Amino acid sequence: MKHRKFTLQHKLWLTVFCIIILSIGFAYYLSQLFYEKLYVDYVKENLYSQAEQLAQDYQGGALTDEYKEHVSWLNSKTQGETFVVNNPKELAACVPFDLNYKTLISERERQVLLDGNPVFKKDFEERFQRDIVAVIYPLLDYGDLKGIIYSYIPLTSIKELTKEFTFIWLIAGILYMIITLYLGVKIINKIVKPLKEIEQAAIKVSKGDYSTTLNDSSEDEIGSLAKAFNKMSLAIQEEDETKRNFLADISHELRTPLSYVKGYTQALLNGLVPSPDDQVKYLKLIDRETLQLQNLVQDLLDLTKLESNTFVIKPTPIAFAQFVEDTLEKYKTILLDKNLTLEMELDPEAIILGDERRLEQVIQNIVENSIRYSKEGGKIIVGLSIKEEKCFLDIADNGIGISEEHLKHITERFYRVNKARSRFNGGTGLGLSIVEKLMQLHNGEMRIESQINVGTKVSLIFPILEDWQ
Repeated sequence: MKHRKFTLQHKLWLTVFCIIILSIGFAYYLSQLFYEKLYVDYVKENLYSQAEQLAQDYQGGALTDEYKEHVSWLNSKTQGETFVVNNPKELAACVPFDLNYKTLISERERQVLLDGNPVFKKDFEERFQRDIVAVIYPLLDYGDLKGIIYSYIPLTSIKELTKEFTFIWLIAGILYMIITLYLGVKIINKIVKPLKEIEQAAIKVSKGDYSTTLNDSSEDEIGSLAKAFNKMSLAIQEEDETKRNFLADISHELRTPLSYVKGYTQALLNGLVPSPDDQVKYLKLIDRETLQLQNLVQDLLDLTKLESNTFVIKPTPIAFAQFVEDTLEKYKTILLDKNLTLEMELDPEAIILGDERRLEQVIQNIVENSIRYSKEGGKIIVGLSIKEEKCFLDIADNGIGISEEHLKHITERFYRVNKARSRFNGGTGLGLSIVEKLMQLHNGEMRIESQINVGTKVSLIFPILEDWQ
């Protein structure tokens, strides 16, 4: 059997119900407290005032019949019962319930009476089925206890006190419940409604509708949750768009060289290229496109590893000047073929901690870009220096440059200023994305400055060895 879901709305209703129960319980406690403190104290005060007034009429000596008649007359005019006796034993004949005079006045209480102070009593009496409040007032004559005034009254229960208001209380209780239910429905629905909207929006997002947004005008916690949801939805939408663009770019980048390879191969197989020179030309084109595919796949693998947050470098201390010089040595032939000049000014004191293989990949990407986009007869300047406790490797050229519009997107995947020229020169559009990720893994950063027809300068900034953490 499927259990019914206990929703937040149910929990809120349970909370309201518990609050109502606690409120009623607290009100009951207060009523008992007020009954005890106000009503009982009021009864005690009245009994005491009555007994004190009678005691003031006592003139001393033995209790006279006239005084007893006076007390009896006053007793008929009051709500309680008042008796005056010479001895506690005489009370047994006066009160309509069993009274043990030995427990009525203890030795300690007798001393209180001899000191001229009254004694208060509050006991449950079975005959009345309620508490009896009594005051015992001494009648003294020069320190001798000549008699006592015993005044008592059965306490009215709280139900009796309120029975005439029962109907009013019932109406008030019904109105209270109706108002509580009405306000509870309004408040709970108002609280739960935006949460339900968030739930529905989350379901839409889970189904791929990333354009879903919520009203985040509220300044409370729910408003903050809505703002956070909108940010999350926007981030997912941007990530999804990036993923789609990435897949589209991969498809586009793979389709072009594969089309060339297929076309040239089909032409060779079908005998459409009879000339040996043309066959060699076609084979070179196939080789070029195959190399382009190989580079693209390798760059994709590297970038995927770098973005997975599981890629680990193996840093070791590196004499950076010698390392840069050795890395650039392999480009001498290419520089000669394009009639480019390479100038180097390397600080031999620069020592960093890095992964040699990955640093070589970083430098190669930057230098190859400089060679690729430099004009024939141009110059490439490589400088290594220590400034502000950082190691700066600057690679500058006087090539075609990059406009400011393209510069801010230059490290995005597959972003290329001139796609046709990049493909012809072997670029994959992933090199600078890889460089940026590798620099982050080395606790460094990459800065790019460029101007159209002036050139481009790339600065690779590393922490020096003693600052590495």
